Parts: sequence; structure tokens; C-alpha cells
Amino acid sequence: MRPLSVLLAVSAAAGLGHAETLKPQTLLQDIVTFDNSSLFIKGERLMIFSGEVHPFRLPVPSLWLDIFQKVKALGLNTVSFYLDWALLEGEPGIFRGEGIFDYSAFFEAAKEAGMYLIARPGPYINAEASGGGFPGWLQRIKGHLRTADPEYLAATDNYVANVDKLIAKYQITNGGPIILYQPENEYTGAASGVKFPDPDYMQYVIDQARNAGIVLPMMSNDASWTGGHNLPGSGKGEVDIYGHDGYPLGFDCKNPTTWPLGNLITQYRAQHLKFSPSTPYTVPEFQGGSFDPWGGYGFDQCEQLINHEQVRVFYKNMFASGVTIFNLYMIFGGTNWGNLGHPGGYTSYDYAAAIAEDRTVSREKYSELKLEANFLKVSPGYLTATPDTSNRTGIYSPNTDITVTALVNYTPDGGSFYVVRHTDYQTLASTPYTLSLPTSAGNLSIPILGGSLTLSRRDSKIHVADYSVDDHKLIYSTAEIFTWKKFSNRTVLVVYGGEGETHELAIADEVKWTSTGPPVQVKTVKKDDKKLFTVVQWKANSERRIFKAGNLHIYILDRNTAYNYWAPQITNSLSSLIVNGGYLIRSASINGTSLSLQADFNTTTTLEVIGVPLGVSELQINGETTEYRVDSEGNYIVEIDSEAPFFSLSDFSTAEWYYIDSLPEIQPDYDDSAWPSANLKSTNNTYVGPLKTPVSLYASDYGFHTGALLFRGHFTATGAETKLFISTIGGSAFGSSVWLNSSFVGSWPGSGAASVHNDTYDLPSPLVAGQHYVFTVLVDNMGLDEDWTVGDDTMKLPRGILDYSLGSDTNTTLPKSNITWKLTGNLGGEQYRDKARGPLNEGGLFIERQGYHLPSPPSSSFSSSNASTPFTGLSSPGVAFYTTSFLLSIPSTQYDIPLRFVFDNSTSLEPGQEYRVWLYVNGFQYGRYVSHIGPQSSFPVPEGILNYQGENWVGVAVWATGKKGAKVPGLRVEAGTPVRTGRREVEVVKAGEWKKRTGAY
Repeated sequence: MRPLSVLLAVSAAAGLGHAETLKPQTLLQDIVTFDNSSLFIKGERLMIFSGEVHPFRLPVPSLWLDIFQKVKALGLNTVSFYLDWALLEGEPGIFRGEGIFDYSAFFEAAKEAGMYLIARPGPYINAEASGGGFPGWLQRIKGHLRTADPEYLAATDNYVANVDKLIAKYQITNGGPIILYQPENEYTGAASGVKFPDPDYMQYVIDQARNAGIVLPMMSNDASWTGGHNLPGSGKGEVDIYGHDGYPLGFDCKNPTTWPLGNLITQYRAQHLKFSPSTPYTVPEFQGGSFDPWGGYGFDQCEQLINHEQVRVFYKNMFASGVTIFNLYMIFGGTNWGNLGHPGGYTSYDYAAAIAEDRTVSREKYSELKLEANFLKVSPGYLTATPDTSNRTGIYSPNTDITVTALVNYTPDGGSFYVVRHTDYQTLASTPYTLSLPTSAGNLSIPILGGSLTLSRRDSKIHVADYSVDDHKLIYSTAEIFTWKKFSNRTVLVVYGGEGETHELAIADEVKWTSTGPPVQVKTVKKDDKKLFTVVQWKANSERRIFKAGNLHIYILDRNTAYNYWAPQITNSLSSLIVNGGYLIRSASINGTSLSLQADFNTTTTLEVIGVPLGVSELQINGETTEYRVDSEGNYIVEIDSEAPFFSLSDFSTAEWYYIDSLPEIQPDYDDSAWPSANLKSTNNTYVGPLKTPVSLYASDYGFHTGALLFRGHFTATGAETKLFISTIGGSAFGSSVWLNSSFVGSWPGSGAASVHNDTYDLPSPLVAGQHYVFTVLVDNMGLDEDWTVGDDTMKLPRGILDYSLGSDTNTTLPKSNITWKLTGNLGGEQYRDKARGPLNEGGLFIERQGYHLPSPPSSSFSSSNASTPFTGLSSPGVAFYTTSFLLSIPSTQYDIPLRFVFDNSTSLEPGQEYRVWLYVNGFQYGRYVSHIGPQSSFPVPEGILNYQGENWVGVAVWATGKKGAKVPGLRVEAGTPVRTGRREVEVVKAGEWKKRTGAY
């Protein structure tokens, strides 16, 4: 190791020189500014610690505040959001932003919660959304997408003008919560022959926002940290703040315990200084979870990959790089309800995020993130500390199995931060180590009182030196800091360490001290003729210690105990509390002499409120005056009773189901005269080559972009036809079935990856020359592909029929033009009927076109029989629809109780018994289940879609793709753990019931 006396010189040589504070940039406003270190809001330097939330994936506006409160309780101060163009302009030229698509309610909820917002409205968002957020009608334009092609740019104008008008209204400059704007997303790579990067294109996108009234700084989101596109100072198309993505663990949920070799990037800081040294280091997307494909391994397994250990190691690696605008993708994923997802993912968009799809916060990563975020909130020196740009061992610790990255602050009282990790970040070993740190008390070998520190498997720590805690200074602390608060008569510091670990901290000056709990070792030290300081050492365990050094009270915890602590800010105040206990502490406020907490409890517990302000004599929890006692520390102690409420859930196995055939198209007397004709002899689709069929059978060419697609091919037989070749396309995990008149021809049941399938079917019986026949083809559209590569136009990969031919036993191919086609998708296509649920909720099934999936369908159109239920199913290939109503009576004003619909996943399915299910809840399509692909069989549905105090309707459309038919082995509603809640009451979404649809066919 190197002598301690040269450590400071080494640090300076490694890029740790004095942080250069630049004059805030000249912008269009003076409320949100920045220098090379961080953002300023109203003159205050801030760490922007953010989590991604998509309001369209939780279509219950009254629950948006709940999500914001859960994000804020983590210690985050910002939410980043995408908006989905496809949901807001499903009909070209008509922007609809009402009801569940009125995002002013989202912005108001953020404002109420005291959260900032980063706006990322697209037009292109990626986001594992159908088309990457592009509406399907873009398949019909000749212009290449995400380029300066005038036809594409013109197509974006209406959406951008409308959505940015709303965003502009809610900018912080107008009193709203929005502080930053991202004009394009992951503009990183392009197809061969496409101009890239194109400054004219990017400038057009920026100008669109500016012309709509956006005055906030523009930030970028380069998908690669080596990208360097549209950098500040680069001229036309430049952004104000450069940022990049980071998904270091990838998305291999199959191997959740494997961390890929070489994926912990330690060159982030150096690359940032190369690209954009005058702006804060910004990461608009960093891995907060993982997506999972059809046939994947499920989000529970993804959460094992992107877990609390990943939060410790990879997030702290980002802090070691000096990131000060940091957004986690996702913090809450939500649901791909109503066909809004792309074909690479299923209904759930849980994303293994810190907040689960059902809005619960019981994952350990939520608690781990809370520890880290709250530390940064009380560590302003982090924002001006200069990170080491080199990856060094043997300097701050003699153990080369340990790597220490220093962030040194040369400003008074700023403190320095030492991020410790395993040199081999894949190791599962626990490694002992010591530290050699330069401090204001001299160069110190730590632990001073003997022994060693421990870095456990997949762990990382942030040690501090010369760290200010109000009027006190820590010479160093190896225990990590959760938070500290100055109260009227004391300052409370909360520190923690892993169970069984030795930790040590030193307080400047010699102090008079007392301690409660297990014993600690204390020694007064004088180093190099400098001032005395007091060293405290202990071994962390679950029993709390309180070390009192004058009016500095240090709460010493182990990590698992620290998980139970919260630090809510008091509304309309700069003060905060520290609260020990509770499932969730949402908010705190003071009104006169009353302290009010909004909180959730999942079990009977003891709540400890630390730092109650002077003058408070009453405590209210969730609006109820609550008895408390005061302990010797002056803390309020409250006993909370949270007994689970009684309620019952419907038994669908004994319910009265209503049944209707949802494939009447194969009946002999079916009339398709009202269907649109497939009559386009060419296509504007720029992804595929010339048509292989006489007319386009691409559904989007006719305005059908979502859900099930149906094609009817009419022809007069020559008598020679014996085979049908057909190539269908629907996206990953799609399926298709073919009938000739009412006779089943065959199916492609689907596989996890296949998005196109070619089949040659034998026709069921000899055809009679001169007789009229009809092919009926059902294709499952799993969503439109994303458009990540600029100019590649992969979003235009069509859905429907790519090719077909009729053949004979003599291998003669009959003219394709012998068949004339009609097709349909959702009723009305782009002039969709259900404005409340939006353009993607319905597909082309008969029951969807009729609206029978909506609440209170006409009983006269259905049969009611215990013999016709999802559990008896179909005896032959086809589509059946079953619906029933059920009542809920759940005390949701007092309890938050998540519900989910669960399909029994039969393991005894034989080939030919595969089936697909669409699940509708009160008219919202809230589940797509594919029996043989999976992995999802449990579908959370939020309150607000479900009426917890009244009647509900559930619909199940079952598509049997095999000759043996299909039935649902079981379907039930299950409840999660009831949580006594301080959440605001949920309003049921008013989306309307069934009404007869004019022109429905």
C-alpha cells in the first residue's frame, strides 16, 4: 500500500481536484438551473433522485396519489413519466385526454404529494409499450419513423402540441411540479443508410416543445453510456443536459443468482467528463427491475435478480460516479391492461420494481432503497464532492479484494465519501478489511480500536469522513447513515450496519457520553498533536443502542431494524420527523397543537415518533386522535392495533355464468357484408418489401391495430383445392386458427418467441367445383413491435396475413386472386367506440365488437346454464365467452386490500388442448393468459377498476386452438394481505356499461 501521507496527492492526481462550480447556465427561465455538479431549484442545490411511473399503466386516477406517497416515503423527490401517444391519439388528428387519460390529475397528485416530475412524453417512448408508444396508424405513412422525413414529423405535430400544452401548464415556472423535459428517447442507433444523428430532426423535436411553451431545461437519454449524441454545446439539436441509460444486470431472469462478468461499469464518471463536463452527471434510466417475455420466468424470479443486493452494489456504484440526476426505471411498473403492451411482454408490467404491481411495498429492495435515498437527502456535501475517476485498490484499504472510490469535498464541512465494494463484484465471499483515510484529525487507520470491518456477499457501503451532523462533526463513520435530524433539544443521528458487523465512528472533540442498550467500546484519541476525538465501536445486532454525546443522540441499529425507520417531512415545513415502525409512513403535518400522521399498518405494532416538535400535545393517525405515552427520550410511543377485517370473496365455481359463442363467423348463415373489404393493392409500409398477396392483409392498413384480428376469405372452388398454405404474423407468442366454412382446418397454438408462423394445412374434405367457400382466419395480435433503431421502422412490422396460397394434390398452386378478403378488428377501428377505456382496450372478437364484455350485457343475447361455464369449456376449436356478476363488500376506506384473479395452471395439458384467455373486469381487459406459454396466471386488478362496495362483472373469452377443445381448470379471486391504510378513498372509474352499438356486426 502507499504511505498515508501521499494519499491526498494521489487523490488529486486521480481527478479529485477542487470541484469547479460553474455559473448556472443561461436558460429560458431562472427557477431550474444547473452547474457541473447538480441541479438548482429556486436557487437550492438538489440531488434529483427519481423513480419512473407511467400513469397509463394504472388507469385509476384516484390511486396516483397513493403511488406518489409511496415513492416519497422512500426518500425520493421526483417521478419521471412517459405518456403513450397511442392511447391519446388513437384516431389521427383527434387528441383525447379525458377521464383516465386526463393527466392533469397525475400532475395535481404529484403537486399534492410534494414531488417533482420529469416529463418524457415521446412521441417515441419505447417502454415495452405497443409500438413503443407509436399509434398503429403510423404504419400507413411512407415516412421513416424518428427521422426528419416531413411526413413523419407532420404526423407528430398534433400529439406534441396538445400534450406539451398540458405539460407547459404544469411546469414549475407556472407553479406546477414539472422540472425537466426530455424531447426524444434513446436516440442512440440507426439503420444503415439513415442519417444519424440528425441535428435537423432533433432540433425539430426540441422546437416542437418550445413552440408549445416548454421553457424547462431539455435533457437527453442516450441508451448507451458510450453514445455521446446531441451533447450540450454541439450546435443544432443539442440538449441542455446530457444523460444516458444503465441496465448493467440485463434481463436474464432465468438465472437470477448470476451477475454477468464485467457489467459493473466503473468508467461512467470519466466518460461523463469527456462528453459533458459542464452539466450534472445524469442517468435518466437506471435499472430498477427487469422486463420478462412471454414464456419467461415470472417477475418473482426477476425480483431475485434485481433485488436488494443489486440496489446496494449497483446504486452505490452510481453514487461513486457522482450521479446527481438519477432515475430508476421502474419504481412502480403497473399493468399492460387493454393490449397496451408490446409483444415482448405479457399483461403484468410489475418489472420487479420496488413497488409491486399490486402497489404493495413489502419487497426488501424497497427498504434498502429507502436507506440510501434518505442518506443522500441529508448529505448535501455529496453534491459538490468530486469523485475519483480511476478504479484503484490498495490506497484506502490494504486489502486488494476491496475497491474504494473516494468522493472528496474540498469545501468546508462538505465531508468526503468512500464507496466500498468487492473488487470482484461477482464474489459471494465475506471479506474483512481495514481503512486508511485522510481526515481533519490526520491520516487514520480504521478501526482504531482494533479488529476489522466486514464486507459481506454482494454488499457495498458508503463510509464518511469529516461529515457534518448539524453542529457536530463525525471525523469518520464506518456505519452507514440512514438520516439525521435536528430537533428542539437534541440532534438525532441514525446509523446502521449488517448483523454481526463491527463498526466504528469518531466524534470530533472529547465528549461526555452515556449509552443505553448493549455495551459499546469508547475511547478518547489524540492524533498527531491535533484535537481530541471520541471513538465508539460496537458489533451490530438487532438490539438498539442509543449513544448520547451531549445533545447528539446516535441511534445504532442493524440493517434489518433500520428498514423499519422512516423520515417523513412535515408538510409545509423544512422540519422532519423520524418514525420507527409501520408498514408505510405516508406523510406528516401539524395543525396547531396536533401532529397528524397518515400511515399504513399490516400488523399490530408499536410506533415510535422521534422528534415531536415543541407545542404539540395531540397525536392523530389517519384522522383519529390516538393515545400515546412519552418515553425517557421524549419520543411518542403508540400501540397500533391492525386486526385483519372479515370479508368474503365470490366462488366462481358456483356462480351463474352467461355464455355466448364468440366465433359466429364460422356459422353457415353468418353475414360479413358490413365488414371492411381488403382492397388495397399496395401498402405504404416501409418495413416490408412488396406485397406477396394481391391485396394487403396487413390489419393496420385498414385501421385495426390491437387485439384479435379476423379475416374472411371468399372463393369459388375449382374442385382441385386440397391444401392451404398460410403465413400469419401477430408478434411473440401469438396464435392463429383457420376454418373452412364451419370445418376446422388447423391452428398454430403459438410459442414464446415466434412472431411469424407458416403452416400448410390439408383441407378437411374434397371441395365441390363451383361452390362458394369461406376461410375464416383468427389471428392474435400481441401488440406492435417497438421502434428502437432509428429509421428501421420495426414498429411497422405488420399484423395479419403475410402470404397464402391454395394448392392441389398435384402441387399445382391456384391463383391467389381467386380469394377475396374481408377483415375486422375492433369495431370502428380508429373510430373506436369505447372512448372511456381508450383505443387499445378492445380487439376484434365478436363479443368485443358487440360490447358484451362491458358490465351488464343483455341477458337475452346469452344462454344461462350450469353446463356452459369456463370450467366446462368447449369441446371443439372455437371461441366462447362467459360472463358473470359478483358483489364485493370490502372495508376499503379503512383497509387497502389488493385483489387478483388467478387461473389454475393445469400441468396435464396435452397437445391439442392449448387455449388462450382474455380476462375482462368491468369492461377493462385486464389479463391475457396463454395456457402453454405463460408464465403469468395471476392477474392483479386494482380497486377503482373493481368496485369494492358493489356489483362487478367479469368476462372470460376462451379460445380453444386444438381439436380437443379447452376448458379453464379454475378461476378465482384472491386477496393479498390487508393493510390498515391512511390512503385516500378510491373512486371507482366511471367508464360506462353496455349499450347497444349502432352498426355492430
